Amino acid sequence: MISINESTKHKMKKKVNKKTLGAASLGGGGAKKKVGSKSNASKKRGTAPSLKPKLFRSPEAIASIKSLSNEDLQNRVSDIFGSVIGESAPMFDPNSGTMSSPRTQSTTGDRGSAAVDLAIIAKECGIITVLKKCNILEKIEQHLLPDGIGSVFGNEKGLNPGGGMRKITSSLSLASLGGESLDDESTVTSTIISDTKRGKVIASEAREGCLLFIRALSQILGTQSEPFIVPLFAATLEECGSSSSIVREAAEDAAKSILALVSTYAISIFIAPVIFEALHSPEWRVKAIALNQLAECAKLHPTPICNLLPQIIPILSTQVWDTKAQVTQAAVASILSCCETNQNPDIKPAIPAIVNAICKPTDTVKAVEKLKMTTFVMTVDASTLSILCPVLSRGLKDKMAINKRSCCIVIENMSKLVETPAAVAPFGPLLIPDLKKVAENVQFEDIRDAALAALNALTKALGHGSVDDAISHMMKEESNRIEAEQNRIEAEREANLEKENWQN
Repeated sequence: MISINESTKHKMKKKVNKKTLGAASLGGGGAKKKVGSKSNASKKRGTAPSLKPKLFRSPEAIASIKSLSNEDLQNRVSDIFGSVIGESAPMFDPNSGTMSSPRTQSTTGDRGSAAVDLAIIAKECGIITVLKKCNILEKIEQHLLPDGIGSVFGNEKGLNPGGGMRKITSSLSLASLGGESLDDESTVTSTIISDTKRGKVIASEAREGCLLFIRALSQILGTQSEPFIVPLFAATLEECGSSSSIVREAAEDAAKSILALVSTYAISIFIAPVIFEALHSPEWRVKAIALNQLAECAKLHPTPICNLLPQIIPILSTQVWDTKAQVTQAAVASILSCCETNQNPDIKPAIPAIVNAICKPTDTVKAVEKLKMTTFVMTVDASTLSILCPVLSRGLKDKMAINKRSCCIVIENMSKLVETPAAVAPFGPLLIPDLKKVAENVQFEDIRDAALAALNALTKALGHGSVDDAISHMMKEESNRIEAEQNRIEAEREANLEKENWQN
C-alpha cells in the first residue's frame, strides 16, 4: 500500500497546444516577440538594396538601343519612364488596337529595375538626349517639384510658409531648376496614400520612381550626371519627410548617391546652402537627414566644410535644442564631424570638450579649463575662432569670477596669433562687450587686469587703435547691417506688390 504524506511529489503532464507549438517552431523556437516592440522599433535601416536592370541585362540588348530611330527611341524612353513612375498599362494596345494583357501592380523592385534600364539608355545614347530631348528631366521636376524649387521646405500652415529656397534660387543658373506645374491630372491618382496633408498630391509611386532614377543615374553615369541631379538635391531632402516609407527610403538613398559624386566646388555654392534651408523645414525627418548629410560632407569634403565653420556653428547650435531627440542627436554628431575638419593642431585635443560645451552649457567651464592649458603656436584663422568664441563668450558670462579670468587668458593668447583682422571681425561683437563688462565690474584687480589685457590684444587683432574705436566701428557696422536689411525687405515687398499688380 502506498502512503501519501507532505513530502510526496506528483508530476502532471502539461497539455500542449499543437497550433501554438507549430507557430513557435516556425518562428525558430524562441520566445515570441511582441510586434512593434522597442527592440524592433530601434533598429536602424540598413544599406539600400541594389538596383538591377530588367530589359538590358545582356550586351546584345544594350547594343540594340543604338539601332533605334529618334522617334522609336523617344517612344521607348517614354514607355520605360512610365514603368519608373508606376503607370498602369493602357487598356488597349495602341499598335494593334486589341485589348492589352493585364499587368500586375507595380512594385518598388519593378520601378527600380525600370530606373536602371532608363539610366542605361542615358549612358548609351547620351544623357542630354534622354533627359532633355525626351523631356525626362522636365517630367521628374513635375513630379518632385510641381510648385517649383522655391516652395521646397515650405508649409503654408507650418513654421516655414512659402518655402525656404526662394532666396537662393537666383544664384543658380541651371535651367532645370525652374520647375513647371503638373498639368496631367491622370498621374495624381495612387493606390498608396499620398502626402495630401503636406500639400503633396503626386502619387507616392511616381515620386519614389523619380528618386530611384536619380540614384540610378548617379551610380551608372557617375560625375557625368552631376549637372543634372545635383540641382535636385533639395527635392530629395524634401521627400525625406514624406508620410510614405517607400518615398522616404528612396529619397534618403538618392541624397546619399548625390553626395557621393558631388564635386568639392559645389559644397559651399549649393549643397551647404540647401542643407541650411532644409533645417527650417517643419518636418523633423528632413532636418535629421539634412544634418546627417552635412556630417557626411565633412568626411568627404573636409576643406570646404572647414571654411564654412563660421556659418555652420551658429546654425547647427540652434538644432541642438530641437524637441525631437533624433534631430538633437544628429545635430550633436554633425557639429562634432564639422569641427573635426579644423586643421589647427593646437585645439585638436580640446575639440570634443568644446563641442560638448556647445551642446551642453553646464560643461562650459570644463572646456575653458581645457583651452587654458592649450599653448597657441599656429595661426588662428576664422574657422578656429568660430569653434572657440561661442564657448569663450559663454564663459565670460559665468557667475564665478575665476572662470571669467580663464576666458580672458585664452582670449589674450589666441588674439596674438590671429591671422587677419577680417578673420576675427565677425567675433569682435561677441567678445568685446563682455570683456568690457569684466574689466569694469569685477571687484578683483587681477581679473580686471586679465580682462584689460585680453581686450587690448583683441582690439589690436581687429586692427583698431583703442577699445573705443573698436566699439564705435562695431556700432557703425551694425547700423549699416540693419539699414541694408530694411532696404532688402522693402525691395522684396515692392517686388511682390508689382508682381501681384501685373497678375491682376
